[in-house]
Amino acid sequence: MAKDKETGGILETIKTVVYALLIAGIFRTLFFQPFWIPSGSMKDTLLIGDFLFVNKMSYGYSYASCPSIRLPQIGIDIDATDLCGWMGEDGRLFGSDPRRGDIAVFRHPVHGTDFIKRVIGLPGDRIQVREGLLYINDDPVQVEPAGIFAETAEPQGPQRLRPRCANGPVGTGGVCEKERFTETLPGGVSHNILNIAMQGSDNTRVYTVPAGHYFMMGDNRDNSSDSRVPNAAGGVGFVPVENFIGKARRVVFSSAGSSMLYFWTWRADRFFHKLQ
Repeated sequence: MAKDKETGGILETIKTVVYALLIAGIFRTLFFQPFWIPSGSMKDTLLIGDFLFVNKMSYGYSYASCPSIRLPQIGIDIDATDLCGWMGEDGRLFGSDPRRGDIAVFRHPVHGTDFIKRVIGLPGDRIQVREGLLYINDDPVQVEPAGIFAETAEPQGPQRLRPRCANGPVGTGGVCEKERFTETLPGGVSHNILNIAMQGSDNTRVYTVPAGHYFMMGDNRDNSSDSRVPNAAGGVGFVPVENFIGKARRVVFSSAGSSMLYFWTWRADRFFHKLQ
């Protein structure tokens, strides 16, 4: 009898774990997806180590709404298309179009990695960057100086990435500075952008955004792999609407250390920080 009770207890525990995983999976697929910022491409809007939940209800649902499960250590590689390929890769359910200025998470059009950038160009728009200034449909966007963004020159996050600095090579522990501007997009969304130096991505050709696609850019303009580079050349290229996962609205908390579990490195001013 004791053995039967023990076996029954183990089975109940397994059932509880399976049910919990199913509920968590459904919640993650339908409502919110956790996202931890791994790079500095969206500074100073998003910092390395920011943790947030992406609202999947913002744009409706597509195959990209399902999670990809990759655990190479134990040989698991399940893509979103394996779970939700039945939805097809050319449409959305209960869809709502992304808006210019949204901070959105999307699947990379080629390798499926989750990216987070700002929506800059809508279908049919003409996008160009000239001498670091963004032009939309041949009109320059409004920019105003917003001081200096300063951070410590040191390895950041689990990847131990060092920030690029506008004030030249800076030794570890020194102050790394970037020029900061407030950019106002057509429609009225204002947000900060950073400038490090004049480089190739500050002068581009004219991009005409195809129907059903969007042009994405990082706020840290000189340190962002985005739609300015075609995906065939290692960039993001135009992003199909089906690849959008959801919209980011607020940082839950932020860790300045190499792990979000190191609570002593959490940034006190980032708790529930509203994004612009």
